[in-house]
Amino acid sequence: MARRIGLRTGIVARVNAVTRESPDRTPSAASVAPPHPRPVAVITGASAGIGAATAVELAKGGHDLLLVARRHDRLAAVAARASEASGRPVRAELLQLDVAEPSSAARILDAAERAFGRFDVVYANAGYGMERSMHAMGLGELRAMFETNFFSSVELCNEAARRLLAARRTGHLIMCSSCVAKFTLPDFGAYSASKAAQAHVARAMAYELRPHGIMVSSVHPVTTATEFFDVVRDGLPAGARQQYAIHDMSKFFVQRPEKVARAIARSIGKPRTEIWTSLPTRVAAGAITAFPWLLDVAVALSARKQPQAR
Repeated sequence: MARRIGLRTGIVARVNAVTRESPDRTPSAASVAPPHPRPVAVITGASAGIGAATAVELAKGGHDLLLVARRHDRLAAVAARASEASGRPVRAELLQLDVAEPSSAARILDAAERAFGRFDVVYANAGYGMERSMHAMGLGELRAMFETNFFSSVELCNEAARRLLAARRTGHLIMCSSCVAKFTLPDFGAYSASKAAQAHVARAMAYELRPHGIMVSSVHPVTTATEFFDVVRDGLPAGARQQYAIHDMSKFFVQRPEKVARAIARSIGKPRTEIWTSLPTRVAAGAITAFPWLLDVAVALSARKQPQAR
């Protein structure tokens, strides 16, 4: 069902709420729309944070959008922001689903092809963190995190690659990894592992698909002012203290989601296997890889300043 959202600037965005389809349904040739005249970006986790900021930034660069998240009302607000920021009526299709659901990748891309007849950018951004020591984490919690952070993003990019190859089209596939894909911290082992797995798969896919004109990148943000740390806090056991609260961090190490979004937008269509937004963190990650004892020392010093039983 289509809706129209009025904006303060007078620009109107066309927003379609994509209905939930049966997981087994695949679109017939008749249900694929004629190719849309504008490039199309598919973004998961688009209701807030980096996903929402990227939607706005890509709309400013001329993309129309398929926005995916669990919170439909927030998607509509992001679509409105995209039109307002870009100065034109952005066409945005909204799909409410959980990326961890079975067949979500096919359903997302089916929706893009039915609406636009194409997709050019696929950004697997949905994910979450958990602050928990490994021995305290249940296997179900670990599997759930990898299902959302790793398996869903890999399947979405794999399915997108298969369709682009079959249609002999180019495109850009992106996974939102993290700076902690390159190193880890106490209580962040599971999250770091899921993001490291993403980064390795994205790099392998980049080498495999580049000869076909399909770019693949992983994004490595540092601490970003989003809902991420609120979700981490809400997932703590009763009475536990949050180790990495964003309000306790130096502003030097915290960035806005718009900075990440601009870095992504600048990289579209370019053969960049990794997209970073902090040169000091990237250099530090390289130094830690070459000399692991540097992180050992840093973690030990931090533990002395804030002793806490685990």
